[in-house]
Amino acid sequence: MNTEETTIPTEAVSEADAQAHANTPNVKGDTAPAESPELAAAREEARKNYDGWQRALADFNNYKRRVERERVEAFDNAIADVVKDLIPVIDDFERSLENVPQELQGNAWVEGTTAIRRKLSKLLERYEITQMDPVGEPFNPDRHQGLGIDENATVPSGHVSATLQKGYVKGDKLIRPALVKVAQ
Repeated sequence: MNTEETTIPTEAVSEADAQAHANTPNVKGDTAPAESPELAAAREEARKNYDGWQRALADFNNYKRRVERERVEAFDNAIADVVKDLIPVIDDFERSLENVPQELQGNAWVEGTTAIRRKLSKLLERYEITQMDPVGEPFNPDRHQGLGIDENATVPSGHVSATLQKGYVKGDKLIRPALVKVAQ
């Protein structure tokens, strides 16, 4: 029988095993000696490393959420910028279709132009762009640009009586204010 004392590598001993071994009496009958300073220092360093790792993980998760939020916001801003440039074209289509002479009603060219306007509307819907025609709504300087006062309006005072140019929004973000007349 070997009389040499065998040692177990510290990485092979779990914390629960170390606690159990620390509370069991040794061969001489006393309780195990108090934790060595090296072991206490190693435990403290492990705790600090674990805390640091948890903070780094939380910071990384916050970073991922922030980057995703910024990506979505950049995408929405890019859509709004493109739509700003597209809105005058949509306005021109609407004006041209509103002023088609009676003899051209039902003409294939007019029908084709109407189909193009519908496609533009569906494109706006797909990107959640909403057209504002605020007639009858209370005047809101954050969403409407007042161009005149309508003294003969049938809507209550302070409400939009006529829309001169439709506005556009994406969610809560204003892309273009509606140009309106306000009832007095």
